[in-house]
Amino acid sequence: MAEEIESRLKMVTDQMRTAAARSGRDPDSVRLVAVSKTVSADRVLAAIEAGVTDLGENYVQEAQAKINALSDEKVSWHFIGHLQTNKAKYVVKLFDLIHSVDSVKLARELNKRSANLGKVQKVLVQVNISGERTKSGIETDLAMELVGQIARLENLAICGLMTMPPFFDAPEKVQSYFRALRKLQDQIRNEHFANVRMTELSMGMSGDFEAAIEEGATLVRIGTAIFGKRV
Repeated sequence: MAEEIESRLKMVTDQMRTAAARSGRDPDSVRLVAVSKTVSADRVLAAIEAGVTDLGENYVQEAQAKINALSDEKVSWHFIGHLQTNKAKYVVKLFDLIHSVDSVKLARELNKRSANLGKVQKVLVQVNISGERTKSGIETDLAMELVGQIARLENLAICGLMTMPPFFDAPEKVQSYFRALRKLQDQIRNEHFANVRMTELSMGMSGDFEAAIEEGATLVRIGTAIFGKRV
């Protein structure tokens, strides 16, 4: 098991570095978030021992058990799933970065819970860049307004944007969506909102992360290519 995960991880990181170099970027400017939802703690530990430093989880209860089991490990935990407001009090205790903030209501609850902990919670704004009804995220044309509203909340720090494009068998078909998110990042950055850094672009998964890197991704969320297909 450990050898297979190590081999898969090396293949992914090699591909990441090649994609970055191909687009004239510093390979160290892109971080791998290993998506560990449904993956057992012992397999996650094998990935950590192979070099993984950032882990992404979709479900609070599952993540809490894993984070507790691996509490001695020096890793950063990312919440990447759809987040309901009633889970805010848990995620601010467990996660270093929340990728999926898509409403003022959710942001205000996260801000309140973070204030209770004396914490400034790092977040990304999730944008539904494709406009698909089945996808979470704020509409592209409303994203600027949402960022401005969240920027006023003292216990949240916006670090960038996240998106999930449509699924295509051919990765080159998603590049326009990744490019659109990068352009939106530039537009927001030019507004110079206080409390907004806009340094991160979370985009790209196992089937399209190379295309995402070529369009500016700084965080790629990869699960299957490292841990294999989920049951």
